Amino acid sequence: MSIRRGDDKEKISIEETQLRSQQEDLGSFHRDADGKDDLAPLGSEERAVAEKKLLRKLDYRLLPTVFIIYVMNYIDRNGITTARLKGMQEDLGINDVQYATVIAILYATYCPAQIPSNMLLNYVKRPSLYIGACVVAWGMTSALTGVTKDLGGIIACRLFIGLPEAAFYPGTVYLLSRWYTKKASMILCFTPLNELAFRSAVLYAGLLISNAFGALIAAGILANMEGKRGIRAWRWLFFIEGAITICVGFASMWLLPDNTDNTRWLSKAEQRLAQARLSDDAGEADRDNADDSAWRGLKLAIKDPLVLLFIVTTILQLLGLSFVNFFPTLTGTLGFNTTVTLLLAAPPWLVASVVCCFSAWHMDRTGERFFHIASWWWGVILGFIIALSTMSVAGRYVSLFLMACGYCGFAVTLVWVSNTVPRPPSKRAAAIGLVNGFGNLGNVIGSYTWRAEWSPEYRPSMAISLTALVLSTLLSVWIRHILIRRNKKLDEDEKAAMEGADRERVEEAARIEGITFEQAMERRKGFRYLY
Repeated sequence: MSIRRGDDKEKISIEETQLRSQQEDLGSFHRDADGKDDLAPLGSEERAVAEKKLLRKLDYRLLPTVFIIYVMNYIDRNGITTARLKGMQEDLGINDVQYATVIAILYATYCPAQIPSNMLLNYVKRPSLYIGACVVAWGMTSALTGVTKDLGGIIACRLFIGLPEAAFYPGTVYLLSRWYTKKASMILCFTPLNELAFRSAVLYAGLLISNAFGALIAAGILANMEGKRGIRAWRWLFFIEGAITICVGFASMWLLPDNTDNTRWLSKAEQRLAQARLSDDAGEADRDNADDSAWRGLKLAIKDPLVLLFIVTTILQLLGLSFVNFFPTLTGTLGFNTTVTLLLAAPPWLVASVVCCFSAWHMDRTGERFFHIASWWWGVILGFIIALSTMSVAGRYVSLFLMACGYCGFAVTLVWVSNTVPRPPSKRAAAIGLVNGFGNLGNVIGSYTWRAEWSPEYRPSMAISLTALVLSTLLSVWIRHILIRRNKKLDEDEKAAMEGADRERVEEAARIEGITFEQAMERRKGFRYLY
């Protein structure tokens, strides 16, 4: 019996040591008078250190993973535009109108699938497995594109690749909104930045980088793989890029986080801290009530006039930026061979990725949204004007840099949506899906506005895109005006800040923080919209 007691004491001692080690590592928990672990007070140095450690853990796993996935996402999606330069269109026997249809048909599944996918993601217990499985699925579909023999085959591949791809971008933005706030923090613990906006910009930089590396990878494959094992180089392009994506998808299942209450590589204390941070950000817990079903969230999003304005704005924005699907073709108007054309297509996107992160950094420092989104569209308009005015190599190449940087605005559009529709999560998820899903109709329309017979000047194409960006700017001004008016109402009347509060979510926020309901309501008064 004495030996057993000694073993028990030793076991208890080990458990206590492990528990104490976890608490010291987190730093945000202390023991109250009743001996219960509780969060350190908001604003304390202890709490700040704990949040910094939590963010570092998230950043080191989440950001590189979603960045690489987004690189592969657009490489797979736009591989068709580079394959066209090496005989794909001729091998499949399709004309220019049919090629435009091949580009556009992806959005027939990609756009509508985003809405139910995001609604489902709000209730999936393991988003890491869901998103990872979707990455594997589109990688397999991309690889199968290399075996197509005719128009029907490649259309089928484009239709099927749109379904799993629909889950990624709006789903990842929503996943980021479930972990990061709109307050300033340390990005990888080096520089104080707005959490959600900058992380979303890092995510979207993956898209911009993909256009650069996609062109470089394609240049190497198309130049060196022609005829290998009796297979055309453009087919090798799809095989190789699809295989890489499949590997990335399996790795992401382990690397990505799940929800704040069940992520496998976070301790219970870290999970609670993550929930408390989101509660403090909006004054309410980031959770759905019993009556906040997916369908109710969808209905709330549809009824919100701001969501409708964001949808139309995004449609026009992506119509104005639809040159992305034809960027290698536009670069080809400079008059160089295929390899040089693809190499020249990379620098504009490399510059755009750096500018995108810098723009998000400055936006975070100022807390401003509209000008950091719309001003980049004005740069695209300037690029169109230059391209319409000259056919010189220098002038046209400068215009390509201005066009590429236009995507810096779209990089944070869904972040603006997330800030504007913070609660309930079911509504936020539906709003992000609606805006990005319907917004991509702009890409569908844009697929038919860059017609081959309008080359090499593409004057009608640029005129259409220019007009769309002007209209998008006007609608964004309207959104900004509505948000300013709402904030003025909140400033003038404290009671107005309470009108939109949900008692259950405020009570949950109070429980997580370990404060009274009245204290939680006081914090709720500090909520404001970003514009």
